[in-house]
Amino acid sequence: MKNIFQLLLVVLCLPACVPQPTTEKTPQQFLYDTDISDAFDTKRLSRIDSAFQHVVDAGLMPHAVTFVAHKGRVVHYKAYGWRDKEKNIPCHKDDIFRIASQTKAIAVVGLMTLFEEGRFQLDEPIKKYIPAFENPQVLVSYDKKNGQYTTRPAKCDITIRHLITHTSGISYNGVHWDIAQKAGVPPLNSLDSITLEEMVDRLAKLPLQHDPGEQFTYSMNIDVLGRLAEILSGQDVYTFLKERVLDPLGMYDTYFYLPDDKASRLVTLYEYPVGGPLRPSNNVLYQTYPVAGAKTLYCTGAGMSGTIEDYAKFCQMVLNGGEFNGHRILGRKTLEMMQQNGVGDLRGEIGFGMAWDVLRPENAHNTIVSEGSMRWGGMFGTDYIIDPAEDLIVLMYVNLQPNQTGVNFKTLMHNVTYQALK
Repeated sequence: MKNIFQLLLVVLCLPACVPQPTTEKTPQQFLYDTDISDAFDTKRLSRIDSAFQHVVDAGLMPHAVTFVAHKGRVVHYKAYGWRDKEKNIPCHKDDIFRIASQTKAIAVVGLMTLFEEGRFQLDEPIKKYIPAFENPQVLVSYDKKNGQYTTRPAKCDITIRHLITHTSGISYNGVHWDIAQKAGVPPLNSLDSITLEEMVDRLAKLPLQHDPGEQFTYSMNIDVLGRLAEILSGQDVYTFLKERVLDPLGMYDTYFYLPDDKASRLVTLYEYPVGGPLRPSNNVLYQTYPVAGAKTLYCTGAGMSGTIEDYAKFCQMVLNGGEFNGHRILGRKTLEMMQQNGVGDLRGEIGFGMAWDVLRPENAHNTIVSEGSMRWGGMFGTDYIIDPAEDLIVLMYVNLQPNQTGVNFKTLMHNVTYQALK
């Protein structure tokens, strides 16, 4: 009887002895002015300031805003240089930058909310939704003199997965850039009156660089997916992304076209040609598209502008497994799938997921950034890192194109941030 009583006590106590799952929640807001000395050497962290102030003072960089958060605690957030150097207007932390290809991840996350609703499957052919992609053709030859070309039928249809991993064969490299321009397909954005539907229908008629699935060819794939989101949602893609991603995360300073009361916060786009000096870009399209023109094209491949803090909210959402600001945008398992290398060796040592580079072990010798981190940026100089291993996000914004200074400002930001980790 005594032994039975002792056994009963053991059984009753067992749940209390078993390790319980953690109840710690992911950060839903950024925490400012907190002690971060447990994770960073604050003296070493000040090298971000000295490094970026140096390149600004040297006339190599017009401006920059930097943002680092660890477990939701803002470790570093600062502005350097000038919003407009010629007018002597200093750069502020809430200035608005052209984020170009960083638009892609926002668009893909928005589209994947429809995936989670069962509205499409990744291996479906895109022609099911956009008939213009029926019978894709691969380029065989191109005559630069008259712009004529020959094609052959592609070996297979383009799928949504091909588009999301940039393996569809759609290209704006080399002669494909010339072909696209002759067909009236805007290369980045447009000041003219054209819609995403019109642009994608024109793009669908152009020859592919290769058969779908055979190579990684970074191009206008996400513009096609932006159009898919419009078709499935019945909304223009800006309204769709605003409802699904931007507003829930509190990204109130991110737009395709800036409202009049925020236009003055747009930084001047600069260029640094070979030999210098630093000067405002004279590319009218790149300089003015966020605030000028017909404002009818919602380019989900490269069309947005916004603040660094806004995009940091997006990055923190990804790091959190799909939620931030009290809103769940995507399910945890969806994001886990999106963080896997989906292209094998087609992107070399780096790897690519469904919206960003995924840093593979083979690339570890090239970077101080952790294996498994997600990284992407924009052609005007913006950059982000989402690092699950360190529970860290690192962002750096500049608008400088082309950058012929010989300094890779993205790598500079990575190096001076990671060297400060304890």
